[in-house]
Amino acid sequence: MIDILINVSGLMLIAAIVWWFWLSDPEAKRINDQLIEILVEDGVYAPARIEIPANQSVTLRFLRKDASPCAEKVIFEQLDKSLELALSQPTELTLSIAEAGEYAFTCEMQMYRGSLIVRAEGL
Repeated sequence: MIDILINVSGLMLIAAIVWWFWLSDPEAKRINDQLIEILVEDGVYAPARIEIPANQSVTLRFLRKDASPCAEKVIFEQLDKSLELALSQPTELTLSIAEAGEYAFTCEMQMYRGSLIVRAEGL
């Protein structure tokens, strides 16, 4: 009986980890400012989903509070951009994206995940 309980608990833990890292989809935060602050801490980007208007210059300011090696870099693969994030120091990237769509950003291991949602009609 104890074996079944341990196995079920293990499966539930695996399911929670899979949901947290790959299946959760937080609500997008609409941004009207030119400067967007993103906190890198405890295995997440906060906010993790950001809506911005197309053709508008925005600056992403990352503040890394997590000393984990996974948090050292943020990669925008679709935009062919990446940044080294210093611990406890803001690092900025200015973007102007013309094409509407969803642009992912991740750490090197793709455990920290976020996305920029670019809306053609503006906000």
